[in-house]
Amino acid sequence: MSTPADAAPPPSYKGWAGIRRAFGTPAAATMAALGFGCGLPFLLIASMTLSTRLRDAGLQLSDIGLISLASFFYLLKFAWAPLIDRYALPGLAFLGRRRSWLIASQMVVGLGLAALALVRPEDGVFALVAWVLVASFAGATQDSVVDAYRIEIAPAEAQAALAATYTLGYRIGLILSGAGALYLAEFRDWRFAYLAMAALMAIPLVATLLSREPVAPVVSVQRRIDVVGAFWQPFSSFFATNGIALGAALLVFVGLFKFPDQVIGVMAGPFYLDSGYTKADIATVSKLYGVWTGIAGAFLGGIAVAAFGFRRMLLCAAIGVALSNLAFLLMAQYPSQIWAFYAAITADNLFQGFAGTVLVAFMSSLTDRAFTATQFALLVSLANLPGKFAGGASGYLVENTSYGTFFVLSALTVIPTLAVLAWLWPRIADAPQRDGVP
Repeated sequence: MSTPADAAPPPSYKGWAGIRRAFGTPAAATMAALGFGCGLPFLLIASMTLSTRLRDAGLQLSDIGLISLASFFYLLKFAWAPLIDRYALPGLAFLGRRRSWLIASQMVVGLGLAALALVRPEDGVFALVAWVLVASFAGATQDSVVDAYRIEIAPAEAQAALAATYTLGYRIGLILSGAGALYLAEFRDWRFAYLAMAALMAIPLVATLLSREPVAPVVSVQRRIDVVGAFWQPFSSFFATNGIALGAALLVFVGLFKFPDQVIGVMAGPFYLDSGYTKADIATVSKLYGVWTGIAGAFLGGIAVAAFGFRRMLLCAAIGVALSNLAFLLMAQYPSQIWAFYAAITADNLFQGFAGTVLVAFMSSLTDRAFTATQFALLVSLANLPGKFAGGASGYLVENTSYGTFFVLSALTVIPTLAVLAWLWPRIADAPQRDGVP
């Protein structure tokens, strides 16, 4: 019998050999399939494809911005994540704690997309908003479970690689729900496009059935079994680990990091249409070429974090995302020019992909495996919350100024992010270790 003294050492993830090992783990392939399921519904219920559809139906920019807030469940998923951390879903518990929630949420997402296919926005938006609420709740639940699954299925040193393969699947989902849906809407109609996207949710559903349940982590804290403990303890544990000042600064930094990118998301589709591009142009450049550029950025981010650590990469990513917003000024100055479209999308998606992987690796390092889903859901919600609510008012800003002014102001929002990072710089380390993490 082996003892701890003579047991084989865990595999190393250092250097280029470690990078290859991390990307080659079976969990990486699983995360690509689950990432696809998370990416597929997002544009259809919370971002560009939905806003393009609404603009195509004749809705005003201000109304589109407000309707986008119906997907707010993506911002509040930390509120029910303690239940996901603590319990298997009744009726599907035989699948395991993580997979039971995944199966149910994936099925409801597919149902919500099918229902949205039958809705006509031009006849009223009540039914559309109702089904967006249903689909966004299920999509947010799916995201929370997948994030927890990723952190629990592999060691901390492999998390950047898993984030990259997750992003690969996620962005392929964006290709199909962006470019694919727009092509289908252009050459058929929106109903057919949404039904096709609903059918594609079978892919992550099958992947979940074929995947293995993560081994329950060995936790370093005693989890309370009462309701108050289930909801409060993940948050108190975060501040107990980091302290009040550092913990608050980390949460503020995460909340500000993606703000320049998030704030322009709602207006992207209407801006492309108003700049004279067809739905086919938008599909080809933004949601086909652009998504593959984002995938390249995501893998570059994964390699960079593995090689250099996340601290310096956070600085590069924050500046890059803000500057990439200024690339849209080319489109504002040269409307209908395809070269300007390609230039802006190259900068935007490359830095989006890079920053996304860097941020996921950083947030994973802050997560205690005793409360994986809850703490990571809180961090992800914070990463999207400020920009999402600001995006809801973006239509009013554009209507009263201009698209050019909007993009300049969005780039300047990086200043508070850099100020908080400067304070954090000597207080955070690159070693991705937390309580309960191997």
